[in-house]
Amino acid sequence: MRFTSTQDYIASDELQIAVNAAVTLQRPLLVKGEPGTGKTELARQVSASLGLPMIEWSIKSTTRAQQGLYEYDAVSRLRDSQLGDERVNDVKNYIRKGKLWQAFEAEQRVVLLIDEIDKADIEFPNDLLQELDRMEFFVYETGETIRATHRPIVIITSNNEKDLPDAFLRRCFFHYIRFPDTETLKAIVEVHFPGIKPALLTAALTQFSELRETPGLKKKPSTSEVLDWLKLLLAEDLSAEDLKRDGQNALPKLHGALLKNEQDVHLFERLAFMARRQGR
Repeated sequence: MRFTSTQDYIASDELQIAVNAAVTLQRPLLVKGEPGTGKTELARQVSASLGLPMIEWSIKSTTRAQQGLYEYDAVSRLRDSQLGDERVNDVKNYIRKGKLWQAFEAEQRVVLLIDEIDKADIEFPNDLLQELDRMEFFVYETGETIRATHRPIVIITSNNEKDLPDAFLRRCFFHYIRFPDTETLKAIVEVHFPGIKPALLTAALTQFSELRETPGLKKKPSTSEVLDWLKLLLAEDLSAEDLKRDGQNALPKLHGALLKNEQDVHLFERLAFMARRQGR
């Protein structure tokens, strides 16, 4: 059982090694990288590559670790008891299984994605230490211990918005997805847009690279954004010649797919203004 690139996802050698190492060690794989570099999609492709079902737990700022295990609905039980409902005699009727519980009791091994763990409270990772390490947890309302029938492959993503606790990091295998080099980026584009004209691809990626490397850029465009941009270029049937810029406008065509805040747009407008002044 080894992960490799798929028809829909180009994984670097380092990323393939990281996934397979985490599987071998039976440790969660913690994946960091710029937003839009394919961290979430990695879990889906690991699932597809290994032929395993996937369970996805998307983390929000209000998410609590307990929700991943189970939640006891005491309010519903109280209401049913007032109505004389016989369901109140079995507390299990009021326990909602979380994503970890679902992964632990699955009939076969699954891929469990804990997506954007850094969105939650700083204590969230610590609250899952024992459960992810021992692959079991205790249900106080029923007095039972839930153990993983098949140890899931756990993939945890983070956009690095906040530091994670050392005790949590110690239990993970870590990998940082670097922005792909030019050749890898071309291979990724070919997966999504097979047969794209080489001249257009070269011109677009050259312009994209220059944009990413512009000093002072607040948010560098990511892999997903260059794919969106190329999709628009193809939809508008633009050629490599159409992408050429003059001193009047430093902004690339359809730049809204690449630049996502007004500071970066103003930066390129200032660069165009300075170029015009120097050209006088």
